[in-house]
Amino acid sequence: MTDGFRLAVTTLTVLPVRGGRVDRSVAAVAMGVAPLVGALLGLVLAGLSEGLGALGAPGLVAGAVTVAAGALLTRGLHLDGLADTVDALGSYRSGPAALEIMKKPDIGPFGVVALAATVLVQAASIAAVPWWAIVMAWTTGRLAISLACRRGVPPARPEGLGAMVASTVPSPVVVLAAILVAAAAVPAIPGRPWQGPLAVIVALGAVLLLLRHCVRRLGGITGDVLGGCAELATTLTLLTLTLS
Repeated sequence: MTDGFRLAVTTLTVLPVRGGRVDRSVAAVAMGVAPLVGALLGLVLAGLSEGLGALGAPGLVAGAVTVAAGALLTRGLHLDGLADTVDALGSYRSGPAALEIMKKPDIGPFGVVALAATVLVQAASIAAVPWWAIVMAWTTGRLAISLACRRGVPPARPEGLGAMVASTVPSPVVVLAAILVAAAAVPAIPGRPWQGPLAVIVALGAVLLLLRHCVRRLGGITGDVLGGCAELATTLTLLTLTLS
C-alpha cells in the first residue's frame, strides 16, 4: 500500500517522494488511489486561487495562474498527453501509425488547439466557481485515470507506462471511488446539490467514450491517453459546474 501511494505521488505530481517497489500489483494500488492524489492537488490549487482572489487579483488572472501552477505540479505531463492523444486521433490513422504520431516530440495543429481550448476553459471556469468545485475537478480528473486503468482496458503497446498500469484496477474499486467522489461533489455549488454529482457523471461519461475510441483506434491505452483522460475530465467537470 505504501509503495502504491508513493508510485501514485511520483507519477502524478512533481513531489520528490522516494520510490519503492514497482510492479503491476503496486501499480494497481497507485492507480486506485489516484483520486486521492487529485484531491490533494485540488486543495493546493484551490488555496492558490482563493489566496490570489483575496489579494485582489482579477478572477481570470487567478484562474490562469492556478492552471499554470497545476501544470507545474504535474510536470505538464497530462497536458502533453492530451496534445499527443488528440494529434494521434486527429490523424485518422490507426494502430502503429497513430502510435508513431503520438511518440513524436512536436505538437501538431490538433494538439495545439486542444491545449489552448483546455487551458482557456479551465482558467475561465476557475474564475467562476467556488473553491470546493476546483478540488472536485482535480479529483475527478484523477478518477478518470483509475477508470482508464480498470480491468478489461488493454494497453496499446507492450511496454511503457500504459502497459504497466493497464487493466490493474478492479472495476468494483472504480465504482466505489466514483460513488465517493460524486458524493463529495454534492456541496460543490451551494444551493444546487445535484450539480456536483452531475459534473462527475458527465466527465466520466466523456472519458468512457474517449477510451472506447482509443481502444478501437490505438488498440488500448498509453501514458499519453491517461493524461488526456485526466485533462478531459478536469475540464468537463469545471465547465459543467459553471452552468446555471
